[in-house]
Amino acid sequence: MHTAIYTSRKLEKLIKKWVVPKTGNIENAPLGKWNATVFFVNRKKCWLITNAKTQYHVLLPDIKAADVADIDRIFKRAFYTQLQYDGISISLDVVNRLLEDVHLYPTDNDRSTTAYQNQRLLELDYWKQEYQSLEYMPIRDLTNRINKTPINLTSKKRFSGYTDALTEMKRLLDTNAIGE
Repeated sequence: MHTAIYTSRKLEKLIKKWVVPKTGNIENAPLGKWNATVFFVNRKKCWLITNAKTQYHVLLPDIKAADVADIDRIFKRAFYTQLQYDGISISLDVVNRLLEDVHLYPTDNDRSTTAYQNQRLLELDYWKQEYQSLEYMPIRDLTNRINKTPINLTSKKRFSGYTDALTEMKRLLDTNAIGE
């Protein structure tokens, strides 16, 4: 098993060399698949990676072309750091086991996840104006705010169906009985 990160078409054009063509059915790691898109802050490439099951987001700021070869380590470290910042106690070894081997694939056209990502990118645009520069943006804090935004993962449009990505990620980690 490995962790599949499906890239947006925009991101795929930037990292063609590292995108692996999808062959057959891919067996995902315990946390399921992820979707990644790119956005720019002061002409620096940043990635927004979203878990499809929970809509939990991880921001990777200032990713250069040379960094893509080591995206496995960068993503795992950023995910671990974000979990710690969000108050989810987990060890780096457990994160490495959960995410296993990270592979980048072409888009899977997951409209639901893309819609959540587009909404979060709108929020980030507002914060880009507020902080002016990537160096002044509190990345972990902004990601925490994004993960606490109310979302509805059910098909019903009732208030009781609303939750947030942080709660859903905690629930996913708990249901998989993932501990230290």
